[in-house]
Amino acid sequence: MGLTVDDVFEHVHGVCFKKGPPRRVGAETEWFVREGGEVVAISRLRTALAADLPAGSRVTFEPGGQLELSTLPFATAGQVCEALERDLEAVRERLPGVELHGYGVDPAGVPPMQLTEPRYRCMGEYFGDLTMMCATASVQVSVDVGLEVERRWRLAHMLGPVLVAAFANSATHEGRLTGWRSTRQAVWARMDRSRTGAPRGGDPVTSWAEYALDARVMLVRGESWTADPGMTFREWLRSGDPTLDDFAYHLTTLFPPVRPQGWLELRMIDALPEPYWRVPVAVVSALMDAVPDAAEAAAEPVAGRWAVAALDGLTDRALGRAALACFEAALAALPDGPLKTVTAEYADRYVARGRTPADDRPGPVRREREHQAKERQAEERQAKEQMWTR
Repeated sequence: MGLTVDDVFEHVHGVCFKKGPPRRVGAETEWFVREGGEVVAISRLRTALAADLPAGSRVTFEPGGQLELSTLPFATAGQVCEALERDLEAVRERLPGVELHGYGVDPAGVPPMQLTEPRYRCMGEYFGDLTMMCATASVQVSVDVGLEVERRWRLAHMLGPVLVAAFANSATHEGRLTGWRSTRQAVWARMDRSRTGAPRGGDPVTSWAEYALDARVMLVRGESWTADPGMTFREWLRSGDPTLDDFAYHLTTLFPPVRPQGWLELRMIDALPEPYWRVPVAVVSALMDAVPDAAEAAAEPVAGRWAVAALDGLTDRALGRAALACFEAALAALPDGPLKTVTAEYADRYVARGRTPADDRPGPVRREREHQAKERQAEERQAKEQMWTR
């Protein structure tokens, strides 16, 4: 007997939402790697970084050459950041003269695709646009599913727009202002919404299983991999003979803002430069694990405002208030030390002033929209809001 819907639900329940303490945290930072303004070849990076890093971060790459460092899970955000600091230092020592840039989207444009494995070839054919694959980068924070699965799933999604707005860092792409404070979110919004939108429904297992079943199949593996076979996984289940391994692989081709993998991976935060990549690790960990009540109260009024967060950042008053309340709660929960200090610095420089790193770019994004007629603004906003509706 082949794979069934019940098998899918059992996998989601037992693997994707694996319950239980202890609560740990991990992170992945993504970086654009340049030397003299030029993209550094992945082959060179692989050679330099072939030996294990001192704190154990896993080294991987995105198709455009973005370097990814993924930590082991640790008990505290402070330990995560200390590990990444050690490993980033080792990367810089092994690659003298190379610069690591933290932006949500490559300001210069879309680098050529360097990875040629069948997965990435199929992804490129499926999306028909290499921007997401080759020109975006993020800070991803992972927290345990915990025992209160439904509450933590809901809270992670409620916090999403606040985190998009508070850490927006991608106002420029292809040498021009885009009109978004988080262009990275705009790029993801225009992709296939069956795999980049947020699942709907209260029960985590049901909502994620149904989401995965209704997502289009990106590729079918085999001797000759096939891109975009023109069916959802549910349709494949009915008419074909996919295996549990096929379903598990299908899950790796889904890119929602919160992805359950036995832990909750928060994927909506733009990449950030030194020293601020540490801040979302601290804030997410504190809000999810130490002060969830305060986080929920702060984020609930702006839940679902993904498009506004990406467009306006913290200039939106409601999001500005929510972000300030979240940072105040997180700072109260963080222990004294370097991580609390850099988080307070970020809060003072940006959050308290209704700004984000996107506003550090030449010419605030809002100037571009000030020249548009009010009617055009309304039409554009409505269109962009619809992009976020799955």
